[in-house]
Amino acid sequence: MTQVLVLQPIVAPWVLAALGGVALAVLGIAVWRGLKGWPWRALALGLGLMALANPALQQEDRKPLSDIVILLIDDSASQTLSDRAFQTAQAVEAMKAKVALLPNTDLRLVHLSDGLDNAGTLAMTAISDALAQEPQARIAGVILITDGQVHDLSAAPALPAPLQVLLTGRKGDWDRRLSITNAPAFAIIDEEASLSFKIEDQGQISADAAGVVDVTIGMDAAAPRTFSVPIGQEMTLPLTLAHAGINVVQLSIAPQSGELTDRNNAAVVQINGVRDRLRVLLISGEPNPGERVWRNLLKSDPSVDLVHFTILRPPEKQDNIPLSELSLIAFPIEELFVDKIKDFDLILFDRYAMRGILPMSYLQNVVDYVIQGGTVLVAAGPEFGQVDSLWRSPLAQILPVEPTSQIYGQGFQPAVTDLGRKHPVTQGLEALAPQGGWGRWFRLIEVTQRAGQVLMSGPDDKPLLVLDRVGQGRVAVLASDQSWLWGKGFEGGGPQLELLRRLAHWMLKQPELEEEALGATAVGQSLTVTRRTILDAAPPDVTLTLPDGSTATLPLLQTGHGQYQAAYTAPQLGLYRLQQGDLVRVVAVGPSAPKEFEQTLASGNKLAAIATATKGGILALENGIPDLRLVSDGRPAAGRGWIGITPRGAYVTGDIRVGQVLASWAYLLLVALASIFAWWREGRKGSRVARP
Repeated sequence: MTQVLVLQPIVAPWVLAALGGVALAVLGIAVWRGLKGWPWRALALGLGLMALANPALQQEDRKPLSDIVILLIDDSASQTLSDRAFQTAQAVEAMKAKVALLPNTDLRLVHLSDGLDNAGTLAMTAISDALAQEPQARIAGVILITDGQVHDLSAAPALPAPLQVLLTGRKGDWDRRLSITNAPAFAIIDEEASLSFKIEDQGQISADAAGVVDVTIGMDAAAPRTFSVPIGQEMTLPLTLAHAGINVVQLSIAPQSGELTDRNNAAVVQINGVRDRLRVLLISGEPNPGERVWRNLLKSDPSVDLVHFTILRPPEKQDNIPLSELSLIAFPIEELFVDKIKDFDLILFDRYAMRGILPMSYLQNVVDYVIQGGTVLVAAGPEFGQVDSLWRSPLAQILPVEPTSQIYGQGFQPAVTDLGRKHPVTQGLEALAPQGGWGRWFRLIEVTQRAGQVLMSGPDDKPLLVLDRVGQGRVAVLASDQSWLWGKGFEGGGPQLELLRRLAHWMLKQPELEEEALGATAVGQSLTVTRRTILDAAPPDVTLTLPDGSTATLPLLQTGHGQYQAAYTAPQLGLYRLQQGDLVRVVAVGPSAPKEFEQTLASGNKLAAIATATKGGILALENGIPDLRLVSDGRPAAGRGWIGITPRGAYVTGDIRVGQVLASWAYLLLVALASIFAWWREGRKGSRVARP
């Protein structure tokens, strides 16, 4: 029980002050005049003022509260290195035992794991959350067991008690790290780009660690190459992207004996390959409505450089007009079909017939161009089945169809074949059909399939769109010149633009249009694996290699025609490798080397300022577990081999009782007695009397 004297004045404070001033003035006059009863006057006035101030005795029943020590345990990924987990476990048990020996002290355990989205170790945020759950007046100390690699120092709270840091790790630790210092987000295909990286050693380097290390560099599923590079110097790696879309570049170095971890010995960069300009050679034969559609479609794209070779005056036209009077200029045929044919990304024959314009040797160059990786699209018209057909040229070596010389001239609706429903070029096109289905076409050049894949068909299942791979290149044949009807919206039209876009992207080897493809996307730590195939049999399971080298098997579930998918929650951040037969894909969940492994050496430098400001300290567990002492508030709370906490003496008040010091009548009686005694003293016992 605690007693406290409190005042409960019955008049306003300013009134009490004014009365006090008057009392002092009266006493001053009494003293000046030499009245011997002035002490009794003072007593009477004081008792009167005291009665107005109304002092009371407040009694509180207080219940002491225990002090609280917060023990924050860093369980982040970097704490798994070396024997830090063992050091942490030992320190936790020791601190629990030491706090248990302190009187009236409770311990709160808080475990801290990696922050979401590769945020690292959020120790300050964890301390703030722990403080928010406890009364500040009871916090006697915060003990943090960590390697010192904290990534949210800006969120450090105002601490009401000392912060003590128990540092894991050892003085002799060292680590080797590969880091990407500069990488482009995108690069132009077939043009050189640069990527910069650096290999650096941290800590006390092993005596047998060399100053030169082999780095292995690979792109996508291509065979990796190995180079020797010096340690500690930034290196520039020239890269040439081979295809559009995401190109995955992987860099890695071999683990070194004695280093803390090899999790930061690899890095992955995803570079988006883009085409500077798409170079297309359009070779038109007889003028037709589809020619303008092809030309407008290609010219509408600013990224397309179009060279249009069209025959406006065939050799058989004899009109006796002198060449000097013609406005046409000679077309650079030799330059296009001999010198620069390899510069084109796509060659398109639109209703072209052999009329002696292009020598057979030039068409043989086109065949060689395809075999070496080029692409050719043939939009066939009636001439394809005639004597001057492209089929009767060297191009027949690479064409997947053979004309029968028959032409189907009745209206029909193009249809997607069963194979076409699986193929990415035509998959889902049926969903784009207007009400009532696609508009009709009115001409089909009858062909028989020799090779390739039939994705669209006409009447009686006759081939309409056939794709094939020849050598390193690709060939497509559209056995009709009526696709322009879709673009004009005849009978509702159809997805002409989408079909031609996909067809062009497939021929240009865009990864998203490949028939057999293994893909993966990572959102946070959720990994989605996709598999596309045109085969009838379901693909086998996917083998997943985790960043730590362990493997897992992912079964695939069918989600559509030729489409399969698997979902996986990644337990670690880093580089994941997926493989199914010859298909290989690499995907990074977070960075290949998470923030936890950017700086792996234990250090108290980051936390030194915060600990010092609270009178706390940083002690290495390598030197032993420190003692725990009680220190006064404001005193240094850490020293060699010991840390301290500050008892807070917090309490909760159970009951409050207030009682008057004297009753009102007692004040009145005492004031009256003092006044009477003063009067008696001055009038009967010593008042000054005038004498003759």
